Amino acid sequence: MAVTISPYASDALPGETVDTVVIGGGAAGLNGALMLARSRRSVVVIDSGTPRNMPAEAVHGFIVLDGTSPTEILRRGRDQVRRYGGRVVFGEVTSAEPVPPAAGGDLRFGVTLADGRHVITRRVLVATGLRDVLPDLPGLAGHWGRGVVHCPYCHGWEVRDEPVGILATGPASVHHALLFRQLTEDLIYFAHGTQLDEDTRARFAARGVRVVDTPVREVVNDEDGALAGVRLADGQVVARRVLAVATRTQARAEGLKGLRLPMEDLPGGTGRRFASGMAGTTGVPGVWVAGNATDLAAQVGASAAAGALAGSHINALLAIADTDAALASARSEARSEAPSEAPAP
Repeated sequence: MAVTISPYASDALPGETVDTVVIGGGAAGLNGALMLARSRRSVVVIDSGTPRNMPAEAVHGFIVLDGTSPTEILRRGRDQVRRYGGRVVFGEVTSAEPVPPAAGGDLRFGVTLADGRHVITRRVLVATGLRDVLPDLPGLAGHWGRGVVHCPYCHGWEVRDEPVGILATGPASVHHALLFRQLTEDLIYFAHGTQLDEDTRARFAARGVRVVDTPVREVVNDEDGALAGVRLADGQVVARRVLAVATRTQARAEGLKGLRLPMEDLPGGTGRRFASGMAGTTGVPGVWVAGNATDLAAQVGASAAAGALAGSHINALLAIADTDAALASARSEARSEAPSEAPAP
């Protein structure tokens, strides 16, 4: 079995039961852990080290941290969680499931890592993020996060005024094109087998968006390996410096089957996510979800905010559980110390 070396110093996994295990060390997971650690909760973040935005050079659209690399943001986040006593453990979760509750009925979950390490926790926050599923087009994946982008708010300013191509994947690509048209006047819509009605074609024409109906066969690189354009099925090469693709997004659920978390499909086959309610609550008592795993459109700032809200909600319910347990213990102790009634004469 291949051994993956942690890209940072990993903390030891505690041997005792902890208040919360956070599965996922991105913006949502770390911010949730930060809220819990600042509330003096024992919290462990399990981080596989594979964030969605790893290929990106910088995070954008997040005030104060705009332009900061994802690696640097996560490094700072880990340091801040540790500052308040939280632990960050590098590893991959292979199993997470309910285990018999503690005396008094408080919930318990077991979390197991790929190397066999195991921890028991009272609550679980799932912040695993999502996976972008790209079209199966030769040469496309190698440019992901640079010449191939998906979010006009994450990458738009950086590709402004470039020759941009929209590689259509479905109806959502039409709106995608309108957003990228705000950023460049040189925009081509590659229909790539998808259908466009006459009204949409007229709207595109009014904005100067050229439509190419011939399917795309492959991505073409320049001599330096950068994206140079696409080759169509008829052999024609259309020069482009950037391709924008509306990916299909899939919540990362590996190792979480035992939690039995409800999932739901988004309209038009655009994605699949964990279903969640207020503050990231799920249909499973004791389990919350935050960030891209449930909100597929959330950027870093929104994911961090969702993690903070979930963390504070977990702490609030733990406080109630702690008080219930203390009250039950006090009443039991009072009963045991109460003098027995004298027998009747």
